[in-house]
Amino acid sequence: MKRTLLTKIFLGFLLFGLCGFLIVATFTSKLSFDKLKHDEVTNLTEAASSVADVLNSHTEERLILSEEEKSSVSYLCRYLDSPIWILKEDGTILYTFTGKTDSSCTETIPTFSIHDFGSTHFLIGDFYGYFCENHLSVASEFKWGTDSTGYVIIHKPLQEFYKFHNELLNISYMSWGLLFVFSAVLFICFAILVYRPIRTLSIGAKEYAKGNYSKKIPVHGNDDELGYIAASLNYMASNLDTIEETQRNFISNVSHDFRSPLTSIRGYVDAMLDGTIPPEMQEKYLNIILFETERLTKLTESLLELNKYESRKVILEMTDFDINGMIRQICETFEGTCKEKHLSFELLLSSGSLRVHADMGKIQQVLYNLIDNAIKFSHFDSKITIETISRNGKAYISIKDYGMGIPKDCVTKIWERFYKTDLSRGRDKRGTGLGLSIVKEIVEAHDENINVISTEGVGTEFIFTLTLT
Repeated sequence: MKRTLLTKIFLGFLLFGLCGFLIVATFTSKLSFDKLKHDEVTNLTEAASSVADVLNSHTEERLILSEEEKSSVSYLCRYLDSPIWILKEDGTILYTFTGKTDSSCTETIPTFSIHDFGSTHFLIGDFYGYFCENHLSVASEFKWGTDSTGYVIIHKPLQEFYKFHNELLNISYMSWGLLFVFSAVLFICFAILVYRPIRTLSIGAKEYAKGNYSKKIPVHGNDDELGYIAASLNYMASNLDTIEETQRNFISNVSHDFRSPLTSIRGYVDAMLDGTIPPEMQEKYLNIILFETERLTKLTESLLELNKYESRKVILEMTDFDINGMIRQICETFEGTCKEKHLSFELLLSSGSLRVHADMGKIQQVLYNLIDNAIKFSHFDSKITIETISRNGKAYISIKDYGMGIPKDCVTKIWERFYKTDLSRGRDKRGTGLGLSIVKEIVEAHDENINVISTEGVGTEFIFTLTLT
């Protein structure tokens, strides 16, 4: 059975509670018992020593306590709530004080031995069978007469000691119980505030893994890490959905652009082979086939070039050159095409030369594509304005036509592969729809920017930057 994160945390919570209970029941219990025993032994030892100090002053061979001494010991007995015995070294009981009655006797404990108390001078038990329950007995030595030795024994019933120890343990158990309840509240808060969003994130991630990018993860707040992750996953899903749609369109466009010329080529070749096209007409259709193969070659080369830019495998050959001179040279190559459409170039170039640092061949390709695009969409008997200016260490190159313009909803899409506006599809049968994609990749490979300004029915202006030398 697969355990969820909540189950693991819950088991950890129960383990925490069990360990806490065991610590209180064993470790805390033993420490508190030892501490109470040590304090009680210390107090009783001090009390026994104070009585022994009084008895040390007796010089008679027979130990006889005065009424004042008896009264003091009785008071101490009541204060300690513990019986006090005075014994001789051989175990003879001389006096017993209970706090209520004081008596002297000559009863002897034959098995009494001070060595039973050990180095700690206390003993736990029924004191040689004299008590029905266990007592804590503390001994303090004293001497009287010429060479007599005795002991002051104070007995503390352990029942009261255990009672006090149990009260302390009950307080510890109550503290542990309150801590456990508080931990349970924290666990519930964690389940609501942390685990539930994590669970939602997990469900959303599973849907994204299945390819369902339409599901959105609810974002309860962007001020914490979970909200940030949810927003990031939603953004990622949106991008993946867009990429998937772009890939479908890309495959569809590639298939369409390859299928059309291939169908045309196959049709003409079949017609030549079966004699539908007579030999005297074959040259015409061979030229059409050659045109279609050139179109396929151009499409393939453009795709390979785009792939190089996206994989960052293109190495730019950076040099210094005059961008104004390059513009004039490229404009001359379009003179024949411009005459057919009665177009003219208006060059507003900065005075003299404008030297930039870039890959000369790649920038030449950018200018060629942009100017070819401007000619393609310009009206007859219009002009194309090309302008260069320098500002803040950058050269700004503008190519502007006064043609049909780009629809507002299409401006952001013109950089996509194979994208063609509906108007351009009818005007240019040889275009691949990759020219502007290549232009953008080349400019961005130079860490420069390119922008477009267009108004439908008025014209379009492309502006890109290069670094001045």
